Amino acid sequence: MENILQDSYLGNTLQQYLTALAIVVIGLIALRIFRTIILNRLRKWAARTETELDDLAVNGIEKFVLPILNLALVYFSITTLTLSDKASKILGAVVAAVLTFFAIRVVTSTLGILLKSYVTKQENGEVKLKQLRGITAVINILVWVLGLVILFDNLGYNVTAIITGLGIGGIAVALAAQNILGDLFNYFVIFFDRPFEIGDFIVVDDKKGTVEYIGLKSTRLKSLTGEQLVLSNSNLTSSRVHNFKRMDERRIVFTLGIVYETPLEKVKEVAPILRSIIEEQPKTRFDRAHFAAFGSYSLNFEVVYFVNSAAYNEYMDIQQAVNFRILEEFEKRGIAFAYPTQTIFSLPAPTA
Repeated sequence: MENILQDSYLGNTLQQYLTALAIVVIGLIALRIFRTIILNRLRKWAARTETELDDLAVNGIEKFVLPILNLALVYFSITTLTLSDKASKILGAVVAAVLTFFAIRVVTSTLGILLKSYVTKQENGEVKLKQLRGITAVINILVWVLGLVILFDNLGYNVTAIITGLGIGGIAVALAAQNILGDLFNYFVIFFDRPFEIGDFIVVDDKKGTVEYIGLKSTRLKSLTGEQLVLSNSNLTSSRVHNFKRMDERRIVFTLGIVYETPLEKVKEVAPILRSIIEEQPKTRFDRAHFAAFGSYSLNFEVVYFVNSAAYNEYMDIQQAVNFRILEEFEKRGIAFAYPTQTIFSLPAPTA
């Protein structure tokens, strides 16, 4: 039996192979026990706590730590054997590739969790999670490229030439697709600076609508007339954007005119009447009402008040109620509205 164990195959005895196999089997059993007993208890304990950090830690152990321990176990068992130079290089390359893969996964998962946590803490966070797909894809590509460059450098390849080639190619691509890249960078500006968000009603130059979707290259609005407006992200960040969703109150200015024939006493009553009408409306804050100017055919009054709501329909309901009350009060007091008129004076005929 001893002679059989001492027989050599590919530079190692059968006993060395059995020792390496025993290390793998015992290690796998230990890891299995750890996963079944300890990790399950940790998962149940984490589920009872309010914080999510312990849940993330347990998931991280299961997704990343255990696979790396399996790799380390196999690597340690193989290193107990005598390997040729070629086999050692292959083993080192495989281990480096696998470790790089898990390192990239850890980085991308961590960045994804941080971004998700950042977004969910904002207003309408659940809706904004859809925007993370584009950012996550770009970040993952960058992390994978950087990880592969580091891997090739550790494997002994000349990464300088690779980086130079990527740089020249990147310049060529940037020149050919500078508009697309500009929209991409402006997408990051919109995402982090948040000048507007999904559901906001915005006005850009002569275009207006509700934001439906914010993409890597363009943003889509639903206009008041029903059609979809597609605007490039570069155009949005370089334009003056009026965001009515962020408006806490709406300032209203309107004018009205009464006829010149109105007696002075009734002219003096107009401003107090307008003030009382506006103050009796809900969600309004009166600012001023003045006899502002002598018009071409009317005595003009200017009224300013605020509606404590950003909803356009609610503002129109209030303005309509104000208009009805003005008509009612003016009719009751015999105050007439002015309208364009002309007075024609006839001159006496010249005498001979």
